[in-house]
Amino acid sequence: MTKRLPNLFYKRHITQQQIINLKTIGLFIITCLTTLLASSVALSETNVAGVEINVINDIDITGYAIDPTQSYLKDNVTSSIQQNAKPSSPNPLTGNPASSSLANSNQSNPGVPLSTQTTTDDLWERIKSGFAMPDLKSNYVDNHTSWYVARPEYVQRMVQRSQKYLYHIVEEVQKRGMPTEIALLPMVESAFNPKAYSTSRASGIWQFIPSTGKNFGLKQDWWVDNRRGVTAATDAALTYLQKLHGMFGTWDLALAAYNAGEGTVQRAINRNRDKGLPTDYESLNLPQETRNYVPKLQAIKNIMANPEQYGLKIDSIPNRPYFTKVNAPEQIDVHLAAKLAEISFDEFAALNPEYNRPVATARGNVHEILLPVSASQTFADNLSNYDKPLVSWQAYHAKRGERMDHIANKFGINVAQLREANGMSTGYKVASASTMLVPSNTVYPTDSSPEIQNDADKINASSLENNTIPTTSDDTDISKHRVMHKIKRGENIAQIAKKYGMNANDLIAQNSLKSGKLKTGQIIKVAYISKSGMAKASKSKSGKSTHHSNRATKGVSKQSNRVNTKIRHKTLIRNKTRA
Repeated sequence: MTKRLPNLFYKRHITQQQIINLKTIGLFIITCLTTLLASSVALSETNVAGVEINVINDIDITGYAIDPTQSYLKDNVTSSIQQNAKPSSPNPLTGNPASSSLANSNQSNPGVPLSTQTTTDDLWERIKSGFAMPDLKSNYVDNHTSWYVARPEYVQRMVQRSQKYLYHIVEEVQKRGMPTEIALLPMVESAFNPKAYSTSRASGIWQFIPSTGKNFGLKQDWWVDNRRGVTAATDAALTYLQKLHGMFGTWDLALAAYNAGEGTVQRAINRNRDKGLPTDYESLNLPQETRNYVPKLQAIKNIMANPEQYGLKIDSIPNRPYFTKVNAPEQIDVHLAAKLAEISFDEFAALNPEYNRPVATARGNVHEILLPVSASQTFADNLSNYDKPLVSWQAYHAKRGERMDHIANKFGINVAQLREANGMSTGYKVASASTMLVPSNTVYPTDSSPEIQNDADKINASSLENNTIPTTSDDTDISKHRVMHKIKRGENIAQIAKKYGMNANDLIAQNSLKSGKLKTGQIIKVAYISKSGMAKASKSKSGKSTHHSNRATKGVSKQSNRVNTKIRHKTLIRNKTRA
């Protein structure tokens, strides 16, 4: 017995050790699986309300602060200090003798795009190292350089706006093997204002006109205008520029065609060729705007390459992403999306300027929105715990002749907000039966009302894609005259609208004009309210004739003019940012 006891004890001891080992191995496998799932590019789950969440987050957000802009810039300063404290590593993009091969660089940082593997933390250095267009020297360049240098505040605002977008554009430019001067083109086109809108109806930082935008797949409907979308418009613009470069062979001619159209440039080339003249950019007889176009870009290139030479200070921009893509639910209020991301609405709108309505919507189950890198996980966490409706708007079928103020009062919203939400003009009434967005957090009318879309939690977005809501200033108590006006030499749309007491945008829409340009002798329809009509309106509202002293009448008139001016001004701004 004395010899067997140790053996029994030993066997028992081995069995316990095996159990411990099995548990350890099991925990190790579970930990590995958990880590693998957590590092997946897409995290798919549902929030407490049952709405599917699919967050794309392939960017390390460690160290980002709540304020996206301040964090973005602050971290760059820190990394620059750290970089100066250590020897520089090989740079595959600058092309200096110390750079290693692209293959070796990629081996040192597996899984990171080659274009981002650069030693510099300043995006401007990366841009300068990618300049490849021949420098242009002319009086045009000198004049535009002087113009920018004389306006340092303008340059500063332009650079500040570019901070959100420039990294993405440089990435896409270099992926396509294009010169990085192209990444500066939005400074010429729009000064990096995503809601810039021109008289030729060009929109967004790349200034696409409607027809060209459609040709390159940029959706434009009642809900969205992807000409203003940061990623979609950038992709379309670079594709277009590559096509033009293939047609004309040089980047300056490609840029000229981007500005004036390929037909204009080709005709100028043909004219010079027929005359035996050179066909390079500077030799062509192009429109004045196009002759200034490439010199403007050259002026900006000169300044950004060496701002100190011109007495300017250009803030550095981190060489890393500012925003990331997040798959949002099919429909969500844009203000709620900003709230869930814990960013300001202005910040959200700067990254998602394509949305025309207060609801971000798509045909599929989910769609992409852009958020600052530092806010993407915050959005996912808050959305997963959000148990209230994601949309606070519903579709309302307005009847012909229904008054705007009556609709607004019915749904607890003021008229200006109702017009803003639906992109409407300043008319008093709905001109024809139309569908519009109204707040859904009201008890009147009831959900059973035929004017309300049955499913108030989900708007039938596809049915509203081509939606228009014409309004009219007609009032049953007001006499309105409709006349034809023949355009005289020198007259413009604003003068005619003022003459007849109309809004210029309404006048353009009423006559289906493509722009505000008019030709001498052209005949257009106008409408105006007569003085007798105004008297009738005043009488009908009070049930009896109302008399005012001249002083009182002038006071009312002045007040009305101020209000109308404000409304027209707001409408013009809205139309500029949404066309």
